[in-house]
Amino acid sequence: MVSRILKTLVSPVRGLHQAAYLLAALTLASQILALARDRLFAHHFGAGEILDLYYAAFKVPDVVFALVASLVSAYVLIPRIANVDPKVAQRLLSETASFLVIAGGVICGVLALFAPQFLFLLFPTFVHSSHAGEFVLLARLLLVQPILLGLSGILTSVTQVHRRFVLFALSPVLYNLGIIFGTVVLYPYFGLPGIGFGVILGAFMHLAIHIPVVMEAKMLPLPTLPTPSVIWSVMKSSVPRSLALGMSSIITLLLISLASRTSSGGVAIYTLAGNLEAVPLSLIGASYATAAFPVMAEHLAAARVKEFRATLAAAARHIIFWSAVITVLTIVMRAYIVRIILGSGAFDWNATRLTAAVLAILVVGLMAQALILLAARAFYAAQRSWNPLLVQLADCGISVVCAWGFVQLAGTYPTLRYFVEALFRVSDVAGTNVLFIALGATIGQVLMGITALVTLRRVAPGVAGTLVRPVFEGFGAAILGGAASYGVLTFMGTLAPLTKLGTVFIEGTVAGMVGLAVAAAVLSLLENQEFKDLIDALKRITSTKALQPHGALLEDRVDS
Repeated sequence: MVSRILKTLVSPVRGLHQAAYLLAALTLASQILALARDRLFAHHFGAGEILDLYYAAFKVPDVVFALVASLVSAYVLIPRIANVDPKVAQRLLSETASFLVIAGGVICGVLALFAPQFLFLLFPTFVHSSHAGEFVLLARLLLVQPILLGLSGILTSVTQVHRRFVLFALSPVLYNLGIIFGTVVLYPYFGLPGIGFGVILGAFMHLAIHIPVVMEAKMLPLPTLPTPSVIWSVMKSSVPRSLALGMSSIITLLLISLASRTSSGGVAIYTLAGNLEAVPLSLIGASYATAAFPVMAEHLAAARVKEFRATLAAAARHIIFWSAVITVLTIVMRAYIVRIILGSGAFDWNATRLTAAVLAILVVGLMAQALILLAARAFYAAQRSWNPLLVQLADCGISVVCAWGFVQLAGTYPTLRYFVEALFRVSDVAGTNVLFIALGATIGQVLMGITALVTLRRVAPGVAGTLVRPVFEGFGAAILGGAASYGVLTFMGTLAPLTKLGTVFIEGTVAGMVGLAVAAAVLSLLENQEFKDLIDALKRITSTKALQPHGALLEDRVDS
């Protein structure tokens, strides 16, 4: 039995649909494990100083990873090592890995040396913390992570070329298991640095799982002196994408810096709510953008501009369809979602309410974020790699300025604060300044989503105009579904108090199912095309034809 499981893990996955379904299932498993990790954090630490310090320490390494590791990631290496001699591929991987270790090591070394000055400039309120020394040590330990994950990204190119998708999808699962181990086992002995050791362990497992495949393919990177011409040939196509990813991480870093100045627990509340909102963004926005990208690139490579626009429009409509429903239902059921996933141990009811309010604000930007991801892939397919970077630069300025401005306005005009607090029913909860940071971030995302659609005219004129109908139909059905869910929650709330997790889970599940059923009925009555596509896709998946990749490939391209 064990040998059969191991054989399945290391076997190549040849079928297109088999690989897609497998990746989707394991991605969902990884997301669930990440939520379990967050629940563990919330249970042990609550929305307080310890969790603030942990999440803040993570942000600087995230920026390093986005700016350095993404320069030589699998995204740019896969086309270069596919169908080439293993010795040639090994030489390329050796040079890119050596470059990453040298360049990333120098940057991380400098940041580690000046960590106290840099960290306390960003997070001045942590200077007086009794855990300030542990905070600095944790940040220094976490600077090892970008190097390990960057090397893992390089090895991932071999794993994907050889279609070992199970190992590829298991990497983030092992990463989260390492963090959980650090929290449960190492933290009681070492404090905050113990979690850092867990992160390093998770990052190492993320890397190590690919080594057997790379060794089997005879492509294991060896230390070497990077050749500037080779490294530049790899980097030049990835610089815009790397800078765009870096700007996204910088936005998060600056917003977290603002959140740290609100109150104790502000960083934890904002991060936990953001992690919850990231689940539908990953499953909807990232999935559709990733699936559509190779198809769009193929169409443009063959000068099939009409088909390129059709694929882009179809993906955008489905993103709107799902985002509208999830946005409204999340706003209605926000407290139930947070309570079920995070409401345990030290994470009290006030923390639940405030996190739920931040989640409701952030999820308003879900559609815009997903469309930005899709628009970026469309620009990459059209070889206009600088457009996504310009969008991210504008997003950085608008989001951070709006967040800072709203915090100042809330302090100057108490009426604005009272209105927002009353709207989300948190008037009696401390630390509501974090709501205004979330509000500024969401406004920036919405404006940049609109900008991304407008700028798409350069590569796909007319696509934005086709999205008006899906927006109205999607939100119309979602609002009616949300109203139905709210009614069910109100009715069931009179039958049983929300004092036990089982009760919260049952009521939330029933209300969510009723809301989805009502939204589906409305979409069916409207003869919504995206809803029809969903039903057709479900029929294909449950039929034997779903096992025939060549026959279904064309349909999937049109529907995606």
